[in-house]
Amino acid sequence: MATKKRWGWVWLTLVVVLALLVSGCRPALVRDRLVLPLGSDPKTWNTYLVNDAYSAQAIGLMFASLVGNDGKGNLVPELAERWDYSDNGLTLTFTLRENLRWSDGQPLTATDVLFTFRDVLFNPKIPSSMGSILQVNGQFPTVTQLDDRRIRFTLPETFAPFLRFVGGATILPKHVLAQTLQPNAEGKPQFLETWGINTPVDQLVGSGPYTLTEYSPNQRLVYRRNPNYWKAPLPNIPRFVYQIVPNLDTELLKFRSGELDVYDVPARNFSLVKRLEAVGNYTVYNTGVVSSKSFVMFNLNRGRGSDGKPFVDPIKAQWLAQREFRQAIAYALDRQNMINSYYAGLGQPQDSPIAEISPYYLSRAEGLPFYDYNPAKAKALLQQAGFRYNTEGQLEDGEGNRVRLTLATSTGGAGPALMPQIISDLGAIGIQIDPQILEFSTLIDKLDGTRQWELAMLGFGAGVEPHASYHLWASDGPVHMFNLGPAPGQPPIPGRIVSDWEKRVDALFRQAAGTIDEGERKRLYGEFQKVVQTELPVIHLVTRLALTAIRNRVEGVQPTVLSPLWNLDELRLVE
Repeated sequence: MATKKRWGWVWLTLVVVLALLVSGCRPALVRDRLVLPLGSDPKTWNTYLVNDAYSAQAIGLMFASLVGNDGKGNLVPELAERWDYSDNGLTLTFTLRENLRWSDGQPLTATDVLFTFRDVLFNPKIPSSMGSILQVNGQFPTVTQLDDRRIRFTLPETFAPFLRFVGGATILPKHVLAQTLQPNAEGKPQFLETWGINTPVDQLVGSGPYTLTEYSPNQRLVYRRNPNYWKAPLPNIPRFVYQIVPNLDTELLKFRSGELDVYDVPARNFSLVKRLEAVGNYTVYNTGVVSSKSFVMFNLNRGRGSDGKPFVDPIKAQWLAQREFRQAIAYALDRQNMINSYYAGLGQPQDSPIAEISPYYLSRAEGLPFYDYNPAKAKALLQQAGFRYNTEGQLEDGEGNRVRLTLATSTGGAGPALMPQIISDLGAIGIQIDPQILEFSTLIDKLDGTRQWELAMLGFGAGVEPHASYHLWASDGPVHMFNLGPAPGQPPIPGRIVSDWEKRVDALFRQAAGTIDEGERKRLYGEFQKVVQTELPVIHLVTRLALTAIRNRVEGVQPTVLSPLWNLDELRLVE
């Protein structure tokens, strides 16, 4: 006992000494710059070759688009001062602000906008996700330059999300990049190799609030205020810095020591960070639930592979095909306990395929079906569907087959942490779950390659515009993973059946995209949410609260769940 006490005092002394050292050596934040963490080095400076979030963050400060978003996702003018639809909704004309300039001082005109869309995004030799999303029924719109300030898009049919998608595309400088359309030795456009990560930063020309002046790999990115930024007055903060901090524990230490101005607070660290709020001279903001989605997904694909074997064991496929079976599993999951155990109580259950921040979100009060924890109801539904319990409390189907399923998830994210509770919850209603924790690439190969899986737990991002997730919900969509169809150009999959409710979802998305009446769009997307929550091809789980700590020296912050610093150009630093 004496030894334990002695070591306890030793540890306590070490903690106190370390705390004094940290506070005594706390570096003063430089008064002319805002400092944020970045989890990894960027991989490219080319906005249309980005496939990771860190590159997107690093590039985002340097460029602008025709239309921006406020903190709530509402569209606001950016490079374009206005936009006008024709009466039939098939032409959209943007008018640029007067006297726009690139960061190198050259004029920014409709010629640059034409180049961005006609020569880059609509160029079949330059594949990009943005180019794909701008297609309307498989066709690119026609883009025409009317004069130096006006650009017109003509659509083959009405497409309501087009304004948000086309308006949000980053505009590129033609005078810098025009020559990159020429082929390289392999016959591919040089654009695909342009603005790689080794490009000298002084060669990067943009129109955003900041320009990059220094990039030190594994250390920092330093930006200075763009003197030619379109908005007046210019940003108040002269410099912006990203510190490369790949480790979350290190990020917390850097924030506590005063090296960082902003910290995205994980639920596990909330109590500590909140308790030190006054001492650290910062404020922790709770802006609501994040918009990303996590869910358990059922493999409803009744098809067969090229070898003639079914993707899913036919006996198990019969279980998964029953709506009552899927609803029973939803009732069996204790999502509040997931929130308490994984997010320290700082979250809420998800009920809808559309993010709560979206104006098209349907609430429970508005009629959205939901499945609060009710294992008794789960058992009753299963028995009504023809399942039964044996003497050991195990669930069997009508033929006496034990109900046993494999649940796959990836090594990253919340999946492995939530897995034990899901196993326990479903075990309580007699269903045996065998966990399968895979590398992300292996999981994706199962979902959209072999299609040989039963249940999967994963997540997707979600935003304001529901059509951004069209590829997930459309029956012919490339990520319609719960009943994935053939790849483009491939023959139909033998045995695959598209259900009536899937066809209804297809129709609802087409109708919602085909009208610019916002009331009608809300009604259509409301029906979509009801269909999905009734049929349950996926069971939405839980989401965390967006908690951000920001130094009090940063004035003017209006954090929202979409972005804590969405009004960056209006912020000020004070002492």
